[in-house]
Parts: sequence; C-alpha cells; structure tokens
Amino acid sequence: MDMKDYIKIEEAAKILNVSKMTLRRWDNEGKLKAYRHPINNWRLYKRQDIENLLKGISND
Repeated sequence: MDMKDYIKIEEAAKILNVSKMTLRRWDNEGKLKAYRHPINNWRLYKRQDIENLLKGISND
C-alpha cells in the first residue's frame, strides 16, 4: 500500500464537500469504498476514486 495514493477521510470530505459521516455512510452502503490503514485502521480513500467521483458529479 503506497500511502501517497490514499487520502484521509477529512481531506476526502473537504474535496467532495460532504461530511465525514456521509463518507462513512457511503462506505457502509458500498457507494464509495474505504480502505483501512494497516496500523491504525483509519479510513482511507484512493485519490483516483475521489477524482473519478468528482468527474462523475461534474458530468451530471
């Protein structure tokens, strides 16, 4: 796992302009996959997944 390819939940929420709770809900619903940090178990999101989601939103 190359950590530079992942962002923390706080940064993902800021980029997507949603709350951290919304991201947790999307993860639980399978809408946006969160990965877990191998040491501290924090939710992490792939930068590419966030960028793809933003592209999808902007195309709507």
